[in-house]
Amino acid sequence: MIWLRTLAALLFCFFVAGLVHVFVGSAAGWIALSVALAALTVWRSWALARVSRWALHPDTPPPTAAGALDTLVATVYRHRRTLTRELTESRDALQGMLAAAQALPDGAVTLDAGFHIDWCNRMASRHLGLRLQSDRGSNLLNLLRSPEFIAYANQDEWPEPILVRIKQDGHDRLLMMHLTRYARDQRLLITRDVTQIEKLETTRRDFVANVSHELRTPLTVLTGFLETLHDMPVDSMSADQREQYIEMMHEQAQRMQAIVADLLTLSTLESSPSAEPHEVGMAELLEKARKQAEALSGGRHDFVWQVDDTLDVLGSETELISALSNLLVNAVRYSPERTAITVTWQGTPDGGARYSVADTGIGIAAHHLPRLTERFYRVDRGRSRAIGGTGLGLAITKHIAMRHDAELEIASVVGKGSTFSLRFPAERVTR
Repeated sequence: MIWLRTLAALLFCFFVAGLVHVFVGSAAGWIALSVALAALTVWRSWALARVSRWALHPDTPPPTAAGALDTLVATVYRHRRTLTRELTESRDALQGMLAAAQALPDGAVTLDAGFHIDWCNRMASRHLGLRLQSDRGSNLLNLLRSPEFIAYANQDEWPEPILVRIKQDGHDRLLMMHLTRYARDQRLLITRDVTQIEKLETTRRDFVANVSHELRTPLTVLTGFLETLHDMPVDSMSADQREQYIEMMHEQAQRMQAIVADLLTLSTLESSPSAEPHEVGMAELLEKARKQAEALSGGRHDFVWQVDDTLDVLGSETELISALSNLLVNAVRYSPERTAITVTWQGTPDGGARYSVADTGIGIAAHHLPRLTERFYRVDRGRSRAIGGTGLGLAITKHIAMRHDAELEIASVVGKGSTFSLRFPAERVTR
């Protein structure tokens, strides 16, 4: 303890002065006491000066031989190191939490009671277009000018999230936002982009509506003919007329069967990401597709075949023949008589291969091209149904291409024709 060490030093000075007083004399004793006290004062002042200099830079090691202040310096230094370690751990924990908040798939914005921005993560900046450096301290309600969100934020409580549509960079974005309180009357805004979920839900509704619409027509025809056959007397209808009705009913039943079969095919294709890598002889598949296309054409089209018999593909034979035939049959169906259809199977400079079907038919307008592979999408619904088809052929072909790591490419010019191609990567091609 400091006071004990100081007391011991004083007692030692008086003891020495007493000895001098006894053996030398009274005057010498007082002189010795004065010198001892002066030396003690100088030593303590020097030690205190060293400690004072160290106190200006407490991160450095403490001074040695600080006299009575050694214990105090050591205690302060240990406490300082403890605080530094705790501060470092707290800083690391804070940095970890901030990094975790930045990595969140949802946006997070911290606000004060007046909805002024304290902090936001990168996802919130992307969702709301915020710039933390310039927008810190700004009122969020002034930056996010959405009447729905402003009305939501001005509520006393926010038990449920709200959907807000925001236009950003020319695109509509649907955000789910939820406000909550935390700490001392602070606000936390959580944002989640549900644009893709909305698109998927819209696609699902459209798909159900399209399936219902596609099946309704043949079902209506079948029901009408069945009611006619049921209600009319047997003798009131000729055998030829009855045969005609039965033939039309058979056609509609086959149409429904084709739609269901294609839907099942799509479901099967979507259930697994890629096709098994078995070597498939493309020359044989193209020969099968050629016979099918020429039979469907009935001599009404001129076919040009440019086939490299040395190129094969790793994949599924049944899926590939379906994709090849779909593109070829579409060209036959949508090309006028006496026009040319060119079928090409050649290698590409990157080591891959390309199968293409080019026609010189009516062509397709540019705004239809991005949607051609959607299920049941038709450029001309009346003409498409008149020439047959389920509206699922290109959707099936696209999925087959994806399962074979290939790309379905479509190019078309109105009045000049269309080209549908399957481009296979080098790792799927064998020679």
